Amino acid sequence: MSNLIPLLSGTGVALVTPFTSSKTIDEPALARVIEHVIAGGVEYVVTLGTTGETPTLSRDEKVRIARLTIEVVNQRVPVVIGAGGSDTKEVIREIEKLPTDHAVAVLSASPYYSKPSQEGLYQHYKAIAEASPKPVILYNVPARTARNINVPTVLRLAELPNISGIKEAGGDMAQCALILRDCPENFLVVSGDDALAFPQIAIGMQGVISVAANSFPQAFSNMVRAALDGDLEKAKKINDGLIEGYELLFVENNPAGVKAAMAELGLIENELRLPLVPLSKTYHDQLRKYITSLKPKAQSLKLNAE
Repeated sequence: MSNLIPLLSGTGVALVTPFTSSKTIDEPALARVIEHVIAGGVEYVVTLGTTGETPTLSRDEKVRIARLTIEVVNQRVPVVIGAGGSDTKEVIREIEKLPTDHAVAVLSASPYYSKPSQEGLYQHYKAIAEASPKPVILYNVPARTARNINVPTVLRLAELPNISGIKEAGGDMAQCALILRDCPENFLVVSGDDALAFPQIAIGMQGVISVAANSFPQAFSNMVRAALDGDLEKAKKINDGLIEGYELLFVENNPAGVKAAMAELGLIENELRLPLVPLSKTYHDQLRKYITSLKPKAQSLKLNAE
């Protein structure tokens, strides 16, 4: 098993895919977003996660986004590429087409809608791991897939040579604690839930793959680093100031909230592809007010690295 912990501890950001008003990929905006999050101090980037609206992207678009991301990042931070879905063979074909030679790992969301058994989940990931040229990170997000990857299945998968970690977004702290207690020492365990990242790091997770870090990379990554360093008082102080932001970013759906925030920051146009639509006016106004309020709070939130 590859040890991804030294490479992927801290904050990874699940990049949005910016669109123009005609719903084409806005490549200059994607480059701006990447520069914004790297300047904000994130430890790595994740391209083609579900925050990037991958269900609406063609394979050619996915390849172009991955290549542009790798080009703009230019080896300044590690890159993880997402490839998941309900058709195991199709996931493998997608991995074969993506520029994984420039990535450190493949993040693969578990199958959705089909609700496979635990044995089905195991065989799905086993096949992907055997075919992938890079280490595979499991992504458990049962609220979206309708099937939890249970702890025994996670631990069984963790024994496979090319499965090196999990992004855990089930929201079950007991499950997280059991995985952390029983997984191999070099198995990466990161949060997939911004609002729970602080307590999950406190019980042993190595970091988070974040949505909020698209819009608030400096504050969020400073919170994560403080928590990883054991300075829980500092981490809590920063996190307390971000709680309202987390709620607003996810109040209707992801990535409508974070795209609204990033549009307010002048990074992207507030455009999504159907069936997603922009954040409703009521919540957008609340989010605008929150973003404006962050500026005078910058010192108390310790947004600047010290």
